Amino acid sequence: MPEVLVARAAELGYPSIAITDRAGFYGSARAHQMAKELGIRAVVGAMVDDVPVLCASREGYRILSRHLTGRHLHPEEARDLLPAGHLIALTGDREGPVGSAVARGDRKGAADAAEALVKTFGRGNVYVELWRYRQRDDGRNTRQLRNLAEQMGLPVLASNAPLHADKNDRALSDAFACLRHHTTLDQAGCLLAANSARCLQPPRYMASLFHDVPEAVTNTQRLNERLEFTLEDLGYRFPDFPDGRGNPLSHVEQCTLLRRLAYAGAAHRFPKVGKKVKAQIEHELALIQHLGFPGYFLIVHDIIEFARGRGILCQGRGSAANSAVCFALGITAVDPVNGGLLFERFLSENRRNWPDIDIDFPSGERREEVIQYVFRKYGERNAAMTANVITYRAKSAFREMSKVLGFPPSLADRFSGTPGAFHGYGSREETPDVEEGEEKEDEFEDRVASLIPPSHPRLNALRHLYHAVEGMPRHLGQHSGGMIVCDHGLDSVVPLQLATMPGRNVVQWDKDDCEDLGIVKIDLLGLGMLAAMEHAIEIRARRGETIDLAKIPKDDQQVFDLLCRADTIGTFQVESRAQMATLPIMQPRCFYDVAIEVAIIRPGPIVGDLVHPYLNRRCGREAVDYIHPACEPTLRRTLGVPLFQEQVLRMAMDVAGFTGTEADELRRAMAFKRNDARMEKISEKLRQRMTERGIDESVQEKVVASIGSFALYGFPESHSISFALIAYASCWLKVHYPAEFYAGLINNQPMGFYNVNTLIQDAKRHGVRVRSVSCLCSGVLTEVEDDRVLRLGLHQIRGLSSRLRERIVDSREEGLFLSLEDFMRRARPNAKEARLLAQAGALNGLPEVSHRREALWQVEPPLFDDLLQPRVTATPPILRPMDMAERLSSDFITQGASAGPHAMRLWRERAGRKDILRARDLHILPHGLPVSVAGIAICRQRPGTAKGHCFISLEDETGIANLFVPATTFHRLRLVITSESFLLAKGRIQISEGNQATVYVTGIEPLPGAVEDGAGRSHDFH
Repeated sequence: MPEVLVARAAELGYPSIAITDRAGFYGSARAHQMAKELGIRAVVGAMVDDVPVLCASREGYRILSRHLTGRHLHPEEARDLLPAGHLIALTGDREGPVGSAVARGDRKGAADAAEALVKTFGRGNVYVELWRYRQRDDGRNTRQLRNLAEQMGLPVLASNAPLHADKNDRALSDAFACLRHHTTLDQAGCLLAANSARCLQPPRYMASLFHDVPEAVTNTQRLNERLEFTLEDLGYRFPDFPDGRGNPLSHVEQCTLLRRLAYAGAAHRFPKVGKKVKAQIEHELALIQHLGFPGYFLIVHDIIEFARGRGILCQGRGSAANSAVCFALGITAVDPVNGGLLFERFLSENRRNWPDIDIDFPSGERREEVIQYVFRKYGERNAAMTANVITYRAKSAFREMSKVLGFPPSLADRFSGTPGAFHGYGSREETPDVEEGEEKEDEFEDRVASLIPPSHPRLNALRHLYHAVEGMPRHLGQHSGGMIVCDHGLDSVVPLQLATMPGRNVVQWDKDDCEDLGIVKIDLLGLGMLAAMEHAIEIRARRGETIDLAKIPKDDQQVFDLLCRADTIGTFQVESRAQMATLPIMQPRCFYDVAIEVAIIRPGPIVGDLVHPYLNRRCGREAVDYIHPACEPTLRRTLGVPLFQEQVLRMAMDVAGFTGTEADELRRAMAFKRNDARMEKISEKLRQRMTERGIDESVQEKVVASIGSFALYGFPESHSISFALIAYASCWLKVHYPAEFYAGLINNQPMGFYNVNTLIQDAKRHGVRVRSVSCLCSGVLTEVEDDRVLRLGLHQIRGLSSRLRERIVDSREEGLFLSLEDFMRRARPNAKEARLLAQAGALNGLPEVSHRREALWQVEPPLFDDLLQPRVTATPPILRPMDMAERLSSDFITQGASAGPHAMRLWRERAGRKDILRARDLHILPHGLPVSVAGIAICRQRPGTAKGHCFISLEDETGIANLFVPATTFHRLRLVITSESFLLAKGRIQISEGNQATVYVTGIEPLPGAVEDGAGRSHDFH
């Protein structure tokens, strides 16, 4: 970890440290940030063909970055470096070309390798590394290296080439060496370090180690003085917007164009462009011009226009929704002027970092169209995705560390199959580190208890390596949508490399690294719900009706009725268990209520104790308190409870007289919620300003307390309203076009909280008939046959190739299938696909096929005998059709869902037990009554804000029952809770606000006699 190495170097008293990753600057950004914090310097460099190359100047950095990009993008075209004195090369350790030749006694090979370096980098830019690792051949190697340096006139350099920060990290370093060479510790041999010497050693130790070669130590100090470049001098510049011919516009021209587009858009977007709107637009344009950001807004507008020109749904969100200019340009869908949103939340005089605009597109191919447009416009070396550093997590840590230790792969498979302690969002922020660490240790012990005996001689080593590697970088992925663009060579700012997805490049730093270094990204994010909604609208359009989501009424009472009864399965942002529990209490009756509902169920409001005060005031159980009369205009809409970041900033401006710049300072302090000193400083400033304005001390404490509670999460109002627009639209589609709505959801899985089977059951409860997959009727995707009828698509059957699905549909369009033989000849499924189609019931209805077992018999060889012999149709034996339970099980095996009856209905018919209640029965029972309830676990949640308690959603044929499992019960029965699909829970009814029934669980067990393989995937927070 670069941060650990830098911290250790600072602790030992080094003025600088060079991080040289192989063929890249992967860790340089994080090393630079840590070095800045600790007051030392992080030298930038990379390993190129096992040679450490260090950047002495910005020009050297640019040269090396472009060279590394060429190696990654076009390795066959990689050219020699042309450093012209800007790069420094070291001969490397014993793995380098010079060191390895010396180690094997090849003096000529060592001289040739050193000469090649001199030829490339120049004689004054090559240093011969001396290394002493407390091994037998140290003396001989040092003599030969010194002789080589003397003969060639090169300076020597004392180096330890550390592989890890501390000697205790040697075991993990050896494990990584094994992974690199695809071997185990038993077979690694000389690939492993001989001792722990290759760690960061104290300067005094290095001086004593090379006491006989003092010039080697002195030269390290001289080299340090030469290496002045750091990433502080990166030289990135956001591109200027081009004219129609591709030439970049000047700053003045960009400002003029932005003004023209803003006012042209405002005339169409705002109800009326009055003085208030004009004043806000002028204020924003002046600030954008002053800060030098017009090109950014123009480029984002260009991307939006491209998407809309191709009919792609898109919407900007985040703090950009506070901007009138963004609204006028069509980037966002929220009117910030009439909504009273605070522009300073988005941009302010004091905020010199670039604005952050997130744009949501439908996930999948439509978003990829937009991404490829950006790549085409800016070129291969001027556009790239930001990286995502994939770290070791429980399963990957166990798999790779057990492999290194020689455990069989089957053990890792069994570990992956054991249930872990899943956690919800917010657990890292809200759970103390000590508790999290202890729980991780307990989780490991629980999961390996049934796999490895405690006496196993390698268990302790596995435990140590597992915990040591967890959370460390494993490989580089790509961010879901962060894009960086440049018009003067992005490859000279950061090395680019090919992404795993064709047609994409990725930079070597993640989004946080890029932001820290001032590199601007544009987030082109994929939203599954937008894809589902777009698909639903397309289906309805094919059926003759056009839907424009921008024109749907925002006061549809049927939509609010749906929200009030928490009938929100499948919708956006209001479908979680917590949201569904809050909606009947909230009773939303206007659009702004939806925005509040989106914002209120977050880790911060819960921990900050903001939820109950708001709900109590809304229900009339608590008086509204605006804290101070000056806060009333700001807090009126949220009943005196500051739920949004904009409200907190406005409170500071209204009560304490903060300027927009000071309000932004408050925003940044809240962003660093772990930094108590920073929050305390701004809180003291608040108190001082309020005292100067004569504000009573009790009021001051309320203001500071409100801000302190809010600092736990910081959800902006603009973000909430943007999401509320999509949430409302999804509910509107569910109310008015349920068949299209469910088809869109099913065709865009995985997404949301619920699996396909739960969506099918919900569709049935809303009067939508769902028909099974059929080769005679189904398309590739799920389709709407009638206003209240869905036909599942061939895509539902797992294991069918996309080509087969298309062949079935294309062949059917040419003419009906006359027989099973005709189907097999024209569709050409392989043996496995034919069995899947038969087992799923997709061949039922073909001539000669009346049920699944008959189909399974007939698709088996010898359906096609020798072509030279006449085919004799075999009369199938008398096969009993599958019963309903068997058909249900086959559906889940082949599709993960079923259009048939719910598994719990079959269980009740067979079990005949009257003591097991249904989900809908719970709402009519009194509080405290002992009950037993059973169903399929479709969602298990254990958020960090819940203090170890667990929440389970149990689905049966009537709906969903909510279970609350106390922490002690969860730990006692964790294996059953996390591994069983069908659960039987016992406890007592708790009736909460809004007549919400929850079962307080005292005992839980597997449901006896449940339909085998009759449950879909559960949505668990891990």
